[in-house]
Amino acid sequence: MRKDPRPVTPYEAIRAVPVRHYGRWVSAVVVVVLLGWLVYAFSQGDVIWGTVGDKVLDQQVLKGLWHTVLISVCSMALGLVLGVLFAVMRLSKNPVTGAVSWLYIWFFRGTPVYVQLLMWFNLSLIFPVINLGPIYKNDTVAVMTPFVAALLGLGLNEGAYMAEIVRAGIQSVDEGQTEAAHALGMTGGRTMRRIVLPQAMRVIIPPTGNEFINMLKTSSLVSVVQYTEVLRATSDIGSDSGAVMEMLFVASVWYLVLTSVFSVGQFYLERRYARGSLRSLPLTPWQKVMSNLSTLRRPKVA
Repeated sequence: MRKDPRPVTPYEAIRAVPVRHYGRWVSAVVVVVLLGWLVYAFSQGDVIWGTVGDKVLDQQVLKGLWHTVLISVCSMALGLVLGVLFAVMRLSKNPVTGAVSWLYIWFFRGTPVYVQLLMWFNLSLIFPVINLGPIYKNDTVAVMTPFVAALLGLGLNEGAYMAEIVRAGIQSVDEGQTEAAHALGMTGGRTMRRIVLPQAMRVIIPPTGNEFINMLKTSSLVSVVQYTEVLRATSDIGSDSGAVMEMLFVASVWYLVLTSVFSVGQFYLERRYARGSLRSLPLTPWQKVMSNLSTLRRPKVA
């Protein structure tokens, strides 16, 4: 066989140069400049910032902060229990339970939570006495305390939204899972507890976290029923001292702290339930920081 007389030329090594994204850094500089201008504008305003720093850890404010966390957690727990219950009722083949669930969701989603709080707080105008026969009997005014009115107003309203979230999560699970469980002899209730709900949590958790963050802020409405949460506590101090805007900034600081802390918890909870459904888990906040810092270094040319 005749050999090719031409010399063999080796292939030239490919030099991969990463693309520079200059637009990202330009937009980042613009945002930082605008943010700095906003901070400077507030620093030059007629605000006594020393009062804000002094009142952040005021005992009355901290007590209101504890009440905010307490009513938010209790209302969210009540809403979650009611949400699961009414979601299962909504998906039931029983027309009565399905209709009752639809009516509950329709009413509490269709009326403002502010109105519902006022209705529970003034329930004694309709029922002066709560009479459950031999079980319990007492004046409605004594039963419907500010905490109870706030709990029912927020919890029942949240239950309607959670019912739709849970229903969407349950329906996201393939029906073959339920059929396989029934083929193994599992009852409907056990199938829901052991098979469907654990898989539906991946869909339920993200909006539930958002609902709880929203609950922290919505809890500011319970001041209308005389419940002293953080906004009412700061407003009372502001009215007495004349530092109205300063105390509103104090309330804003604590709301930002609460939402930030619970948002971090929500992220890690979502990350945990995302295992097995994503090829790669989302980066943690620290990993994102390190990834962004690595882009500042000049890329090496291969």
